[in-house]
Amino acid sequence: MFELSPEGKELVKKELARYEDKYSAIIPSLYQIQKENEGWVSPEAVDHLSELTGIPHSHINEVLKFYTMFNLKPTGKYHIQVCCNITCSMFQARELTDDLCQKLGIKEGEVSEDGRFTVSRVECLGSCDNAPAVQVNETYHDNMTPEKMDTLISELK
Repeated sequence: MFELSPEGKELVKKELARYEDKYSAIIPSLYQIQKENEGWVSPEAVDHLSELTGIPHSHINEVLKFYTMFNLKPTGKYHIQVCCNITCSMFQARELTDDLCQKLGIKEGEVSEDGRFTVSRVECLGSCDNAPAVQVNETYHDNMTPEKMDTLISELK
């Protein structure tokens, strides 16, 4: 059963007090859960958050499933998100994603055998002027090329 750390519970309480409407605390609370739960939000974590906040499961799940920055299943140690919106796609982001999955021996959304990598396509990382953009966990990498991706993967291994 998942339970937030004392620090995580304190963060949720502060977020609940911060906003006039407690529903506004859902996003920062889900971020904290994802941080503490190895990069994803489990159904048990939703149960815990609902109990902690008094917010119905349905409202938490609406937010959780709407935003792509929340993971609904376990990810590797390094979650590589490749922006595949129109601008990044014009700069070969989709091909970069396919190449990366092939090199890691996984399909999108899967975890590599060694537990280190998950690759996902995302819609926008807000870096169109430096396309294609890639985010590894919380770190952004712009102007990504196959060569730069190979170097990055080598450094992460």
